[in-house]
Amino acid sequence: MSLDGYIARENGDIDWLLENSPSNPEEYGFPDFYKSIDTVIMGKSTYDQLPELSDSFPYPDKKCYVFSKSTSGSNENVEFINEEISSFIKKVKLQSEGNIWLVGGGKLIESFIESDAIDEYIITIVPILIGKGIPLFNKNNVETLLKLKSHSRFGDCIMIHYEVKR
Repeated sequence: MSLDGYIARENGDIDWLLENSPSNPEEYGFPDFYKSIDTVIMGKSTYDQLPELSDSFPYPDKKCYVFSKSTSGSNENVEFINEEISSFIKKVKLQSEGNIWLVGGGKLIESFIESDAIDEYIITIVPILIGKGIPLFNKNNVETLLKLKSHSRFGDCIMIHYEVKR
């Protein structure tokens, strides 16, 4: 996330993120984080952007779900979901042996917050102000109390890890 709270430019572009992140994933703890998850959840816009970022699907060894109102079924990489978040996440938590990563985007995160379906937030803040774009958090989200679990510095980036107080 940019320091001013955005996850992408207005057009969905994340060029600023790629240009300002450490070049080596081990520099910012990504390999350890990735090992801790076995399920990836994303919105359709995030899924549609993946081919622009990589020639191959980036999560081939994880169970992947894409929330979409217009696409259904599955392909070799993902299962498309169009159901109520609370019941879906209960099923996934029962099946999942590791953590669940909600990759994005902003609209899906908002829906998960409204459904009280997020247990932890791990957010990396990239030192750039992009001015406007797609915010990580909607201004109308419900109030949620958090407790700091950890924080780390990776180059000029800061990763903060909060758990939701219940």
